[in-house]
Amino acid sequence: MYRRIDESLLTELVALCGQNNVLSCRDEVCGYTYDEYVCQPDGCAPEVVVRPGSVEEVSAVLKLASERRIAVTPRGGGTGLAGGCVPVYGGIVLSMQRMNRFLELDRKNQLAVVEAGITLGEFIQAVEREGFYFPPHPGDEGAMFGGMIATNAGGSRAVKYGSIRNYIRGLEVVLADGQIIHPGGKLIKNSTGYNLVNLFIGSEGTLGVITRAIVQVMSRPTFLRTMVIPFGGIEQAIDNVPLIFEKGIVPMAVEFVGLDVISLSEKHLSLNWPTHQGEVHLMVIVDSPSEDDLSRLTEQIADVVLENGALDVFVADTPARQNEVLKIRSEIYEAIKKETVDILDICVPRSEIPGHVRKIQEVARKYDLWIPVFGHAGDGNVHSHLMKARYENGQVLPLDLEELRPKLEAAREELFRDAGSRGGVISGEHGIGLYKKKYLSLSLEAAQIEVMKKIKEALDPKGILNPGKIF
Repeated sequence: MYRRIDESLLTELVALCGQNNVLSCRDEVCGYTYDEYVCQPDGCAPEVVVRPGSVEEVSAVLKLASERRIAVTPRGGGTGLAGGCVPVYGGIVLSMQRMNRFLELDRKNQLAVVEAGITLGEFIQAVEREGFYFPPHPGDEGAMFGGMIATNAGGSRAVKYGSIRNYIRGLEVVLADGQIIHPGGKLIKNSTGYNLVNLFIGSEGTLGVITRAIVQVMSRPTFLRTMVIPFGGIEQAIDNVPLIFEKGIVPMAVEFVGLDVISLSEKHLSLNWPTHQGEVHLMVIVDSPSEDDLSRLTEQIADVVLENGALDVFVADTPARQNEVLKIRSEIYEAIKKETVDILDICVPRSEIPGHVRKIQEVARKYDLWIPVFGHAGDGNVHSHLMKARYENGQVLPLDLEELRPKLEAAREELFRDAGSRGGVISGEHGIGLYKKKYLSLSLEAAQIEVMKKIKEALDPKGILNPGKIF
């Protein structure tokens, strides 16, 4: 189906990108065979890793790959959780790590122009040095911009600030045959033809290789405050979310989290969460340009939740305390990662969160599994974790994965089906990639999938771009 890489092709790639940027030794390419998905399959290895340094080099590599029918897997920081940058058919892994420049900060338009290989952490530092702010914080700070755009990364702040899609005004994209296009621009409005910017956002490298982006930034809010609110159960916690919005308050983030994973994250970090009351906690973050307004928002939220079942309200009102709370929440995955088989990122209408969480609990009992769950209560994104362990008396007890596999697979499918029945989707922010593609029809109509396949065929008729993903 795809041509293998031989010595003559290696020579051509070296001529295009330089000897040091074409890696073919086993030890050199092994680090490009996986992402952060915790349960890796065997046999996914590239034949060569190419690290272009310019859009012209990307174009030349894709033109060569198209002419010779060589599979190309674009790769950013490797922080994805769906196998999106894992090669399936060998071929070339196209690593964007050298294309990492911050090219421009346009103060008048509040826009930044960056290459695809700049990391989220580098970008945040660069814009904040100039007095600006990138609101969404859509992932691991080691994630690269091209990858975040390709997966439409979300994060906990999407409830107020949206996913990365809301901040991309223009792109530079190299098509499968090597052509370079520039959809969008330094524009707020654009009704000129099809919206190709949004077509490439979330396309997971299957339609083109993103090499540059025009990104909206904004003035930084001066004050932040984090609240931790314990409840007796998930229904009470989630039922309070629309009540907060009804008051005209739009928090930066509204997270729900169970005490089991909070306790494990505390132990992992040797830090202390503000309270251990109840069973489920809301973590609410509000931001404002004035301290008086922030205090007003905090008091309004406290009044709402205390009238509607909250056991207490804890306010982290110093930077140090806020950082401690956020650290514990953000490190939950690291605390349980060792025994995690899969982290689902199902998204449902937020009113459906309690019902979906009840389904998770029902499935856990049915298959005798531990499925810890937390997520973004403000936007309906629920992270349930399929575990190869049991949780008893505060201890994680490992179990045999091979014995659990049939149960885990059955549980995964039931939860995906439940999401579809609630008007939800199987991925809210991680993407479909390699590991969710067989479940795509549980979220999308057959006609939608056929339209997507036709778009793929039109832009990549030889099927060389990230083959084996999504469909």
